[in-house]
Amino acid sequence: MNKRLIYVTIGILLVIFAAVQVKQMGKTKSDQEVFSKTDIRYGAEGGDVYELQGRLKYLGFFTGKIDGDYGYRTLKSVKWFQSEFGLKVDGIVGSKTKLKLWQATKSWKPTAETSGAGGGKAAAATKKPAIPASSRRGLSDNDLKIMANAVYGESRGEPYIGQVAVAAVILNRVDDPNFPNSISGVIFQPGAFTAVADGQIWLTPNERAKQAVQDALNGMDPTGGCTYYFNPVTATSKWIWSRQQIKTIGKHIFCK
Repeated sequence: MNKRLIYVTIGILLVIFAAVQVKQMGKTKSDQEVFSKTDIRYGAEGGDVYELQGRLKYLGFFTGKIDGDYGYRTLKSVKWFQSEFGLKVDGIVGSKTKLKLWQATKSWKPTAETSGAGGGKAAAATKKPAIPASSRRGLSDNDLKIMANAVYGESRGEPYIGQVAVAAVILNRVDDPNFPNSISGVIFQPGAFTAVADGQIWLTPNERAKQAVQDALNGMDPTGGCTYYFNPVTATSKWIWSRQQIKTIGKHIFCK
């Protein structure tokens, strides 16, 4: 009797284990949301390229149709991303580029378009979850709101990476002893931001601007620690041209 009970118990455990294994094996690419281990190169096709294009489009580096074909437009987008993030600019999406891209797009979710399943719109404007308390750096809801307002007012026409860059500059100023040590103090410092001067600070921010703030709070800084930026076409201050120029993102030049 005892042996029979043992055999039955073992049988049940084996069935449960097998069911778990089948469930894990049955996970789709959409469930995992990760690249395969294969390097992605010019001329490649398939699921990895769909994901690559989707993540690049989420950041504003890729503007073409997501078709799973690593052509010239995708190559240019990859090289642009690699250049902005300090990677080797070779157009090959290897482990380092994959990791940096994944870190920059943790909130990205695949859609029918980015998985190659047919129609549908990209997920760039999908509503994102609220910022976790661990990522707030002690900031209040009002701080987060006014940051999103500033990002939207200053850079809503910029690629997504440029919006994150503006949010990063605000945070960099808060951390810099040469600037006010609060979000509102930095944003409303006289002459600091054009959006405050012309009233665009009070426009209602979209989800993209809010997500840019979240990514900056999570440590994403495309500027490499810059505390200034300006549009060379509209800048009227001669002083800003004296700053050390680090990089150009979209229409803005970022400086230290």
